[in-house]
Amino acid sequence: MSAFFKTEKSRHFITTQDFTNEEIEMMLDLARDLKIKMASNIPTPYLLYKTLFLIFFDQSTRTRNSMEAGIAQLGGHANFLNPSTMQLSHGETPEDTARVLARMGHGIAVRACEFGKGNKYLRGMASVSQVPVMNLQDDVYHPFQVLADAMTMQERFGKNLKGLKVGISWAYAESHLKPLSVPQSQILLFTRLGMDVTLAYPEKFDLMPDIVKQAQENAEKYGGKLNISHKMEDAFVDAHVVIPKNWGGFFVSDDPEEIKAETAKHKDWICDEEKMKLTRHDSIYMHALPADRGKEVVDSVIDGPHSVIFDEAENRIHTAKAVMTLLMGGR
Repeated sequence: MSAFFKTEKSRHFITTQDFTNEEIEMMLDLARDLKIKMASNIPTPYLLYKTLFLIFFDQSTRTRNSMEAGIAQLGGHANFLNPSTMQLSHGETPEDTARVLARMGHGIAVRACEFGKGNKYLRGMASVSQVPVMNLQDDVYHPFQVLADAMTMQERFGKNLKGLKVGISWAYAESHLKPLSVPQSQILLFTRLGMDVTLAYPEKFDLMPDIVKQAQENAEKYGGKLNISHKMEDAFVDAHVVIPKNWGGFFVSDDPEEIKAETAKHKDWICDEEKMKLTRHDSIYMHALPADRGKEVVDSVIDGPHSVIFDEAENRIHTAKAVMTLLMGGR
């Protein structure tokens, strides 16, 4: 089963763009199988005695626990590493860190979301690592999240998602400047799966231009669509799926305070009952979590009948186990 993933060198999971549609479907198929086995209490010791190193430069709830619990359920073990207690805090390079950890275990997974730095750090590790390096979210991509999103959609609308109308919208938030990586990974994968994607955001809150270009190319190649609007309602009209979530205006300014000031101009970008009425009757509301309640979304929506946020969150462990199994195990 893992033949697609095993080459002369380790395959790294930095972005879904590095994998074929066939390989993505294999990940999703295995995730479904693992979910059924977990529900049926059937053991899945696919990574028996294997060690995964987890490095988190940023906070985490779903990602850390899906990886730690996931590899334990696969028969392996996770070492949680705090960067502040590692030699990298004294300047050790990502390449040297990766070379050492690769000799001691079977996989390295990293979250590094600082804009302009995170993806470069992971790429540095992956350039020398003899074991798979997995992206737990950086400043450009969040591949584990988007796999769980696709799995959740398939559970609701069937395996073939071609033509599914999806609205990805910026939403107001105050908690912190959230990375671009979630919406960027979504437009990249969803267009490859043939979905009809509308991306809505206020002016100045653009995603990275090269990512948008890749998503447009994906849409042309695989029969998807990508439309961009600066009106939030456009992401909701006739949508099967809506994903209203904040991201930072990293093209507004290098000054966080200036970005926050620009963000504050758009408090009306909130997912509420009126906007949900624009969607299809069987639509679903999704969010990677944590959501800024009362700012990104009203409680009656996130806790309402359209919301599938906890199914989406649960699917993080099943997709994580699938990726680990395919990268760290098999042939």
